[in-house]
Amino acid sequence: MSAAPPDSVDVTPAYWDEACKHLSRRDRVMRKLIPQLGEGRLQSRGDAFTTLARSIVGQQISVKAAQSVWDRFASLTPCMPTRIHPSAVLALAAVEMRNAGLSARKIEYLVDLAAHFESGAVHVPQWQEMDDEAIIEELVAIRGIGRWTAEMFLIFHLMRPNVLPLDDLGLIKGISVNYFSGEPVSRAEAREVGDAWAPFRSVATWYIWRSLDPLPVDY
Repeated sequence: MSAAPPDSVDVTPAYWDEACKHLSRRDRVMRKLIPQLGEGRLQSRGDAFTTLARSIVGQQISVKAAQSVWDRFASLTPCMPTRIHPSAVLALAAVEMRNAGLSARKIEYLVDLAAHFESGAVHVPQWQEMDDEAIIEELVAIRGIGRWTAEMFLIFHLMRPNVLPLDDLGLIKGISVNYFSGEPVSRAEAREVGDAWAPFRSVATWYIWRSLDPLPVDY
């Protein structure tokens, strides 16, 4: 039986206002950015399996192309496009998925993802009690999911408050622009800046992204 949880739509983290106050007190850049960037909030949509499947479909292609492929892929299943069940993916023939625009490698990744969820190899019901690194360890065991994707999942789906995705180029660029006058930033320097944001590093990261692109970040 699939471990996919019930759908969640437009959920916003309860800690957001507290995080903004904390960051504004502790950090001069956040004190400036947070009021400038308005009332946006991190939001979580959909279920865990569908969120991860979309991340695989979207790898290395444009947002527009990813949406087109996703729509064709989702139409192959009996579920709504906002939620696809692992069992529905496992029931598809590879040729059907190829015809939807998926590469052979992405098909392998999606099947492996579905198998992990269907078998219970990922402990979705326990994720709320598990720490970030334990969840990352489960996710990176799935083909096609690396640490960056796992960290994006922690931030945007599970809405964990204290994730610092040091492999994210936007975060590194934003730290360079906002803290180092545009000078190159090492991973160690970025970590030092990010450590000062604890225990709300995810929130600070979200504002750093928005400082580069004022549209709210979604995933």
